[in-house]
Amino acid sequence: MASVTGDFELTHDELRVVARYVAESAQVVLPRFENTLPDDPRPRAALDAAWEFVDGARRSKLQRVTSMDAHRAAGDAPTEITRLAAQAAGDAASAAYLHPIAKAHQVGHILRAAANVARIVEIEAGGDPAVGDELIERARVRATPVLIDVLCRYPVAPTGRSRAAQLMTVLDASLRASR
Repeated sequence: MASVTGDFELTHDELRVVARYVAESAQVVLPRFENTLPDDPRPRAALDAAWEFVDGARRSKLQRVTSMDAHRAAGDAPTEITRLAAQAAGDAASAAYLHPIAKAHQVGHILRAAANVARIVEIEAGGDPAVGDELIERARVRATPVLIDVLCRYPVAPTGRSRAAQLMTVLDASLRASR
């Protein structure tokens, strides 16, 4: 079982669990990006690269490059929904390279995609925060013990000002409390 070390150890199997969780989230919202920008393949390529890793392929330059490209697509996105969807796809690919360093910003690579899903659906529901809260609860339920164990190796998520960042903080706290 291959692993990477830093402040702690992460096995490739654990990275696959994290990448699956993030990819499942990104998969839900990628159509929002593709329906708006059908000629931009960058987020789809990142999500496909994430699934390759999840399905057993070695980590490679493919995940790194497609992740960066999807994040660039997020920067180019014309709406909050398309930005959040592209960012989620980029996070899925980058999950293969989650760093085993005890820095709070690493939590974003684990939980931001699920928070982005919640925010997107919340926006589509006219900004209803109850909808976002329900999606965060579903993301909590979907988290496996392995994912929670990996998450708890990191400091708590930083509290941000955006609604998506706030949703991520709520998810982080609820997952840690369920341990």
